Amino acid sequence: MLLQLLLVTSVAVTPVFSCADHTGRQRGHLSPRHLKRQEASSNGSNPALDVTNSSEPSVDWAYDASYDWGAIQPDYSTCQTGTQQSPIALTLTNGLSLYHHPTFDGYDRNVTGNWTNWSYGPSFTLDHLPDDYTTLPSMSYDNVTAYLKGWHIHAPADHSVGGDRSKAEIHLVNVDKTGHEVAVLAIRLDPGTAEMPFFTQLPEMIPFVTGPSRIPSNDVAPGQPARTVKPAVVEDVSMNMELALDSVDRVNEFWTYKGSLTSPPCGEGIRWFVARTIAFTSVDQMKMILGASTYSARQEQEVWLHEINSA
Repeated sequence: MLLQLLLVTSVAVTPVFSCADHTGRQRGHLSPRHLKRQEASSNGSNPALDVTNSSEPSVDWAYDASYDWGAIQPDYSTCQTGTQQSPIALTLTNGLSLYHHPTFDGYDRNVTGNWTNWSYGPSFTLDHLPDDYTTLPSMSYDNVTAYLKGWHIHAPADHSVGGDRSKAEIHLVNVDKTGHEVAVLAIRLDPGTAEMPFFTQLPEMIPFVTGPSRIPSNDVAPGQPARTVKPAVVEDVSMNMELALDSVDRVNEFWTYKGSLTSPPCGEGIRWFVARTIAFTSVDQMKMILGASTYSARQEQEVWLHEINSA
């Protein structure tokens, strides 16, 4: 059973994710479906939401319009013209990788961090000293050492395998010693018959928020800036990341390819690892994950220069 929500605070979360600006920054120019969610969230009261003044710029893209990101602005041109865009469809006919096998260090110790929602689903940011990522759990492959900066969930899964798309997908985001994203480990999630220990160690799920979610005008004083609703943040949450590895047999079988961020500006140069094994949650755990998530799967990209499983 998930623990109860421990603490609500309005501190900002450091950006940690390869798939978007997952800081909870409010999004603009959204599709009609997102605008309906926005209106609903602004009219209700939820103790797990932080209401705050905000002058942050709106994000001008949405997942359910990912086919046209490259046309939004010049900075997003790689979304259209890139040669190693993610995600891609995978199949067993690709085989499984015999190269770039990852090894893990430091995953067997508990880490602390911030538990929140990146406005699309559950997410976790590991604590670390300012500009020092080398104390974090690490993943090594080839001659690269990458450090686990955080993880988040996409629903449905970004990667399909053999035409099947799992209910959700965890992305473990790894950076180099300067904090630049270099690798992502993707773990697909589906409902099974038993609880997944990785999730039992976490507090209650924090709901997603779409925005900008305006507070009704009669609640905003004249001349004051609009207020937006941000997800809560639970600080100092302790968890054992090795439970994620255990759920997929420590990634002993996997696909790997050269890919990109899965949201604008779609920057390339990311080494992707997709575990072949699916991690199974209980039915109730999956319902809670999906209940705290909204659509966040980019349209799969055509395979081009991805070098799937290549040496």
